Amino acid sequence: MSTATTHIKTDKQLVPALRFKEFEGDWIMTKVLDFAPLQRGFDLPVVQIQDGPYPVVFSNGALKTHSEFKAKAPGVVTGRSGTIGKVTFVEEDYWPHNTALWVTNFYENDPKYVYYFYINIKLDRYGTGSGVPTLNRNDVHAQKRAIPSLPEQQKIASFLSVVDEKIQQLTKKKELLEQYKKGVMQQLFPSTGSGQRSGQLRFKDANGKAYPDWEDTLLGDCLKYVQPTKYLVSSTKYDNSFETPVLTAGKTFVLGYTDEKENICTDYPLIIFDDFTTASKYVDFPFKAKSSAMKLLLAKEGVDVKFMFEAMQNIKFEVGGHGRHWISIFSQLVVSVPSINEQQKIATYLSSIDNKIESVNTQITQTQTFKKGLLQQMFV
Repeated sequence: MSTATTHIKTDKQLVPALRFKEFEGDWIMTKVLDFAPLQRGFDLPVVQIQDGPYPVVFSNGALKTHSEFKAKAPGVVTGRSGTIGKVTFVEEDYWPHNTALWVTNFYENDPKYVYYFYINIKLDRYGTGSGVPTLNRNDVHAQKRAIPSLPEQQKIASFLSVVDEKIQQLTKKKELLEQYKKGVMQQLFPSTGSGQRSGQLRFKDANGKAYPDWEDTLLGDCLKYVQPTKYLVSSTKYDNSFETPVLTAGKTFVLGYTDEKENICTDYPLIIFDDFTTASKYVDFPFKAKSSAMKLLLAKEGVDVKFMFEAMQNIKFEVGGHGRHWISIFSQLVVSVPSINEQQKIATYLSSIDNKIESVNTQITQTQTFKKGLLQQMFV
């Protein structure tokens, strides 16, 4: 991979802050309209979209199929309304749907460079309308941007493609690890209603002997709950520079960080449980809470809290209504539980998978941040 050198950009010097050393000279200012203009997609009858051999690229990057039209690739597609910030590079022959804006006329510029160019200019800035934003392509076309020579375009596109490939490889690795854990979970825990007290996968003790059979018990006999009232955050003025995370049991998990010093929950590890949605998260660090609807679940004697968290993920329960669920329903559910030693072995094994997933996720985030920095420095 070629190395890049750093330049100081001035009003007179049309060069990027980061540039490959074999290139020199100013980039050429040109209107986007004369570089790689956006054209509207085309209407397709619903029957063609639902039943056909050719894919359709939608504005959010999703693909369906149609039966008649086909456009020559490569191409760059973005949303005309709604998801106007999403940019997709198309490497096979597609035809765009009518909600998309499509680049097929590259004026002898490198198509992959055009793709990164459109990512870099942040198309969502050109949205108009008070409701669902619509991309004003005339505003985009009127912008003047500095463009490098074709060889330098190709070099930049090739370099960024390598970074994207790395992100894709890491994302695939994470998906495979998540699938692996899902498979392990299916073998570790008995299926609901199967009548089995343990799963197909069992651990043995240090002497190679099987642990005792699992026993049925109530979930409420394994976990005690604490109301989060004491730990509720006073202010929602969060900042990433603050120390203590504010948690929710939902998908977001970390709502932000607070600088509040009092009444921080340090009684971990524990499970935070959303009493309305039944979503749960395992927590092994100090935190504050946002919602009083959250239950803090701690392990009773002879119970490993990480094991119980994983066992709870295997519970199939559909939420109906907005009532509170822990006391009335979840605490009364019957679960199969092994001895504490087998619980700990299972928890340790699953934690090792979690650590691998988190490590890969960190690598993805770091690589995405690296790419973001490149986009900021390699374009004028």
